Amino acid sequence: MGSDVAVVIEHLEGKVADISFEMLGKGRELAKASGGRLVALLLGHGVKGLSSELGCADTVIVVEHEALRHYTPEAYKQALADILKARSPRVTLVANTAMGMDLAAGLSGSLSWPLCAYCRDARLADGRLTAVSQIYGGKLLAHADMEGPSAILSVLAGSFPADAGKATGTPEVEEVAPPPLDKVRMRFKRLIQPEAGDVDITRQAVLVSVGRGIQSKDNIPLVEELAEALGGALSASRPIVDQGWLPKTRQVGKSGMTVKPKLYVAVGISGAPEHIEGMRGAELIVAINTDPNAPIFNVAHYGVVSDLFDVLPLLTGKIKSSN
Repeated sequence: MGSDVAVVIEHLEGKVADISFEMLGKGRELAKASGGRLVALLLGHGVKGLSSELGCADTVIVVEHEALRHYTPEAYKQALADILKARSPRVTLVANTAMGMDLAAGLSGSLSWPLCAYCRDARLADGRLTAVSQIYGGKLLAHADMEGPSAILSVLAGSFPADAGKATGTPEVEEVAPPPLDKVRMRFKRLIQPEAGDVDITRQAVLVSVGRGIQSKDNIPLVEELAEALGGALSASRPIVDQGWLPKTRQVGKSGMTVKPKLYVAVGISGAPEHIEGMRGAELIVAINTDPNAPIFNVAHYGVVSDLFDVLPLLTGKIKSSN
């Protein structure tokens, strides 16, 4: 397995997370470059059925145990460390999420393998693995040569297209018994779900997002009207939520939601790295800002350098008249 690429599948309540499909798509690319196989590592209890969704992989290794029913870093680390040590994949991809961050670090320490956290990209050429890490909140990208025969990459959500990892296929399924897990000290108590909002912005095809450029809560209906005209939903950057102008469930960014709509309109948003991290996966990004040097224009496909109070009424009116 020295040339293989392993992907740790993240799932919750019977659903495979999008970041897992992102990693599978990238893993397929890396496996092709290394000449190895793409192996999905699926841990849990009663999760074997999810292997049918992992058709991008050549092999799905299923590890089931009552102690793995709910995620805990201690049990997952022990089960994964055994497999990875025995098979020594060239690259192991782990999600850079609330679950994956401590798991990746724990595996790196247990196996003495190098770890690249906040990974945005990776490539293999002539046996050499180079990872690109986002540092200083996304202000800089560091390119690191990962030394040694095996390495772990902790991948940021939204770095790769999820569709590439949703290929249909029938992978080989291999069931592996875990090491003894009866003495793990960490216990799962309960899952606390975030308070449900009136709209799930992660499922919207169109989002119009408002930033501090709106100046006042009283001006938000101007942006909301555009969202309604486009048949979309209203979302926001963190300053708007911190002011209490919109609920937390509407926040896009590193400390909010990661979204991938077909259209994302950023209104009065400068484009802090934390915000961009949550929306860079949108298919089409349109930005409206008075500052021509605003970082949001670096990721936007189309940009309007103008006052939003001039642009929005014209844009909304034009859309309404064409409907």
